[in-house]
Amino acid sequence: MMYDKIELPYSYNALEPYIDQETVRIHYTKHLQGYVNKLNNILQGYEKFTEGKSLEEILSNINRIPKRIRQDVINQGGGVSNHNLYFSILFPHPKKCPEGKLLNEINNTFGTVESLKELLSEVAVNQFGSGYGWLVKDKRGKLKIMSTLNQDSPFSFGYTPILTIDVWEHAYYLKYKNLRAEYVKNIWNIINWGKVEEYYRNTCK
Repeated sequence: MMYDKIELPYSYNALEPYIDQETVRIHYTKHLQGYVNKLNNILQGYEKFTEGKSLEEILSNINRIPKRIRQDVINQGGGVSNHNLYFSILFPHPKKCPEGKLLNEINNTFGTVESLKELLSEVAVNQFGSGYGWLVKDKRGKLKIMSTLNQDSPFSFGYTPILTIDVWEHAYYLKYKNLRAEYVKNIWNIINWGKVEEYYRNTCK
C-alpha cells in the first residue's frame, strides 16, 4: 500500500477510563483501516500524481489531483491523515503541559493554556455534524483554532495541524452516547503535549 495508518503506540485499553477499549479498537481497526483501503484503491492508476509525495503534501496541493477523484481523495485521504494525527497525540501517560516555544506561542496567542483548551473545546463541541476541532499553525507561523467538516484536512486550507479532537460520533458514542461535551472535556487527560510540541517544532523548521 502507498499510504497506511500509523502503528498504534499503546494498547486498545490503555486510554481507559477516558476512551474505552472497544471504541479504540473499532475506531483504529475498522474506521481508520477503511479509509486506508479506500484511499489506496482510489489512487490506483494515478501514481504519477502521488509518486514520492506524502499524504500531507497531496492534501496541501489537492487541486493538482484529477477532478474525477479529487473529492474521494479529500474524503479518504483526509480520513487517513486526520486519524493518524489524532491517534498519535493520545497517550495513557501523557506530558500534561506544553513547554518552550510552543508554550510561549500559546501564551502570546491565547493568553494561557487553559484559555486555549476552553476555546478549542468549544469549537469541537459546537462543530455541527461530523468533523474535528484543531490547533493549527498558519503560513506566518502563528497558531489558530479551527474546525473542519467530515474528513476535510487543514492542510487543504493552508494550515499545518498539530493537535486535533475527533468529534465524529464513532470516536465517542459507545461510552458517551450523545454527551459530546463530556468526551471533549475528558480527552484533555490523554492529550500528549510532548507529541504536540514535536509537531510544532517540525513545522517551524
